[in-house]
Amino acid sequence: AALQENLDKKLFGQHLVSKVVVKAVRGFLNNTNAKKPLALSLHGWTGTGKNFVSKIVAESIYKRGLQSKYVHQFVATLHFPHAHSINLYKDQLQSWIRGNVTICPRSLFIFDEMDKMHAGLIDSIKPFLDYYELLDGVSYRQAIFIFLSNAGAEKITEVALDFWRNGRTREDIQLTDIQNALSVSVFNNKNSGFWHSTLIDRNLIDYFIPFLPLEYKHVKMCVRVEIESRGYTVDEDIVSRIADEMTYFPREERIYSDKGCKTVDAKLDYYYDF
Repeated sequence: AALQENLDKKLFGQHLVSKVVVKAVRGFLNNTNAKKPLALSLHGWTGTGKNFVSKIVAESIYKRGLQSKYVHQFVATLHFPHAHSINLYKDQLQSWIRGNVTICPRSLFIFDEMDKMHAGLIDSIKPFLDYYELLDGVSYRQAIFIFLSNAGAEKITEVALDFWRNGRTREDIQLTDIQNALSVSVFNNKNSGFWHSTLIDRNLIDYFIPFLPLEYKHVKMCVRVEIESRGYTVDEDIVSRIADEMTYFPREERIYSDKGCKTVDAKLDYYYDF
């Protein structure tokens, strides 16, 4: 219930995300006989809510959220920076996952910046995501894996723009309109982290979840919520000014914010003497 409520209140313009994430996470947690871990892959431009959603998922499962010792975050550029060390990274990653799931079967692993992950590295965790009852005496079937990536954002925008140009609302977009094209796009993208990955090839990713690019009205929603969270009364003039300062694309139509809501927090600091 908290997961649904937080997504409804704080995530804007992402009807597909709210629907799929709640259904997937709730169904998995209630399934006492899961056949494999839950694997979600979140795709979209920066600032559309991918990190935010993974944070809300963590908070809905663990008392301490992202601070829980059972939640493990990996950032590609921080934890796996060097291409020549890929074999070492593979061993370390497998060892880390094995050790933590042994301690807590309901562990959560979040992989950020998948589009900067070295090709082939993520395949080292394939055995943990597969339909095995036990691997060396350990069951991974209660674990959750979340992958975050900018890869596929162009394909998502393409679909959203087609709907807009045809006079249809973004809420008309269904998961079936994007998901297959998104998985193919990511699989064939050398800079996706999933390039020719067995995780896709073997259908081990349960959901490819598209984050649609945010429109002007969604940026304004983000600004309002941020102002309220700081304890200030919402000033619609400031809300509009901050939204107007954002840059939008495509160049002609100027529909979507190119940074989503990413810089709203910093821009507010300029208008308020905090």
